[in-house]
Amino acid sequence: MSALLTGRMTTPLSTPAIPALEPGPPGVIARAQYWFACFFAAGWTAVLGGGLYLQLARGEHPCPLCVVQRMFMVLALLGAAHIVRQGLRGTVPRRDYLMGWGLALVGCTAGALVAGRQALLYLRAGDGGATGGALAEAYGSTVRGVPSDVWAWCFFQASVLAIGAVLVTSHLTTARRIPVRGAHHAAGVGVLFLAGAVVAVSAAAVFLEAGLHVFLPVAPGRYQLLHDLGLVR
Repeated sequence: MSALLTGRMTTPLSTPAIPALEPGPPGVIARAQYWFACFFAAGWTAVLGGGLYLQLARGEHPCPLCVVQRMFMVLALLGAAHIVRQGLRGTVPRRDYLMGWGLALVGCTAGALVAGRQALLYLRAGDGGATGGALAEAYGSTVRGVPSDVWAWCFFQASVLAIGAVLVTSHLTTARRIPVRGAHHAAGVGVLFLAGAVVAVSAAAVFLEAGLHVFLPVAPGRYQLLHDLGLVR
């Protein structure tokens, strides 16, 4: 009867209203989480940029496993970039927060498995067997005497631990107000711009290397697309 008098009818199929975001002032932890997402995305952007430097400046073409690692690096980067993009709007809803770090966690976990597989090639380089060790010893660069794939494995593992620590405090940081001006805005826009540029260049570099072929050779040494188009002989 009351529903008829008020003119508001409800049915079992009605959709419940979405809860409003917490209207509280910007929280210190929420801002720290936003800055961590910026740092996380910028870190993987720098790692991808280092790989592009080795490829374009030093002529070290990535092997198929290296390309797969870069794909998972991009996935981890995009997860954090999604959180940064939402933060530029003033808040990060719980759904976007968990989706962003979930994508990053999948990328880092899968990337660690691929990097670990390739790192084993270096560890077995002197066994004299037919496991690709000789090729691994002759192919690829080292940083401070450590193969780059071992560094990638360490970065992936460290990122997994960092994401786990961040998710522990997610109940304190989701749906909290974040400043949309000043340093927060400048940092977020700058990180997204650099990340987008590096991802675009990485995709173009892989396309140049693979050409019109589905699979890369084990040890690529040229940009196959240029040969497929007849621009280079």
